[in-house]
Amino acid sequence: MKRRVVITGLGLVTPLGTGLEKTWEALLQGKSGVRRITHFDATGFPTQIAAEVSDFDPSAFIEIKEQKKMDRFIHFAVASAQMALDNSGLKITEDNADRVGVIVGSGIGGLPAIEHYHKVLLEKGHRRVSPFFIPMLIINLASGQISIRFGAKGPNSSVVTACASGSHAIGDAFKIIQRGDADAMIAGGTESVITPLSMAGFNAMKALSTRNNEPEKASRPFDRDRDGFIMGEGSGMVIMEDLDHAVGRGARIYAEIVGYGMTSDAYHITAPAPNGEGAARCMAVALKDAAITPDAVDYINAHGTSTKYGDEIETVAIKTVFGDHAYRVAVSSTKSMTGHLLGAAGGVEAVISVLSIARGLVPPTINLDNPDPECDLDYVPHKHRKMDVNIAMSNSFGFGGTNACLVFKRYSTS
Repeated sequence: MKRRVVITGLGLVTPLGTGLEKTWEALLQGKSGVRRITHFDATGFPTQIAAEVSDFDPSAFIEIKEQKKMDRFIHFAVASAQMALDNSGLKITEDNADRVGVIVGSGIGGLPAIEHYHKVLLEKGHRRVSPFFIPMLIINLASGQISIRFGAKGPNSSVVTACASGSHAIGDAFKIIQRGDADAMIAGGTESVITPLSMAGFNAMKALSTRNNEPEKASRPFDRDRDGFIMGEGSGMVIMEDLDHAVGRGARIYAEIVGYGMTSDAYHITAPAPNGEGAARCMAVALKDAAITPDAVDYINAHGTSTKYGDEIETVAIKTVFGDHAYRVAVSSTKSMTGHLLGAAGGVEAVISVLSIARGLVPPTINLDNPDPECDLDYVPHKHRKMDVNIAMSNSFGFGGTNACLVFKRYSTS
C-alpha cells in the first residue's frame, strides 16, 4: 500500500519578499514585484525590467566564508530550505539523517558565476579563477549544499527540466517517500539568472515583455495585450513527510500531496504542442495518480507565463481535461505578480497552492484588464478570493516540451 505524504513546512524567497508571510501578503494585495533591472546596466536591451529579489541578505542564513562558495541561486535554495525546516519543526539528527533526503530543481543554475569568471579569465588569466567556480555553478550543488548544511543523508538529487524543474523535484520527492525510500524530503526549485547573457538570449527569442515604461503592468497572463513573460528569481521549498512520521512527531500539516504527473510533448524545443495535448495528458495523469475526478478540483495555479501561445494553449488544455468544470474552477497565474522564476517557479507555486488550501484564499491574476477572447476561464482577476479549497493543482510546463503537474488536497484523518 502506498504511503500518504503530507506537507509540513514551507519556505519562500521571491520578488515579493524574503519569507513566507511577506510573499503571501503581497500576493493577496495584488502587488507586483516587477521593477527596472538593478543587477546590471540594461540600457539598450529590448527588455529592461525584471522581478528581482530586493530584500535578500545571504548573511541572515549563510556565513560569509561559505557564501563565497555558492552562486546566488544556491544562496536562495539554502535560505528557503532553512525557512521550510524551521517552519516544519523537523529536526535532522543522527538517528533519522539517512531517512531525510533533498531534491532541488533549477533550470539554468550558476550563469552569473559563469559570466563573471569568463570575464576574469579573459582579463586576468586562468590563475585568477576561483577554485570554488565549479561548485558555485553546477545545479546539483543546491541540493548538495542543503544536504551538507543540515545533515540530510537520504536520497539526494537535482532536476533540470527548464520551467518545470521545481515541480518535478517535488513530484519526484513525493514518490520517494510514497514508496518508502525516505521518511522526509526537502524539495523545491531555485533560480537566479537575471544577467546580461540570459536577458540577451531570451530577448533574441522574443520571449520577454518589452513594456519597459510600465514594469508593474508588464506581466499580464491571459490578457489580450500581453507581450511576453517577465524574468524573475527566487526559491520555493517544501518539507514533505510520510504521514505517520509527521503525526508521530506532532507536526502541523498544511496539506496532503496526492498526485503527480509528468509527460512530454515530443513536439518542439520551445513551442507547446498544438491544442495543449502534452499539458492535458500531464494533468490527466496527475488526476489519475491522485484517484480524483476533474470536477473535484477547486483551484488551479496555472503556468500562465503571459506569452501569447502559452496562455492560450494552457487554457485549451484545461478545457480538454476538465470539460464543463473548466468554467467553474478558479484559475490564477501568480506569475502576474512574481514574474516567471524559471526553474524556481514550480517550487514557489507549489507553496502558494498549499497555502490556498490551508488558508482558504486564492491569489488573483493581476493586470487582466482586457481578457483575451481565447482565454475565457475564471482567472480570479485583480482581487484575491476567499473560498474553500479542498483540492488544488499546480501546473508547470518547460522548454523541450516537458510537463509537470502536482495535486494537493486538504488533509483529513480518513
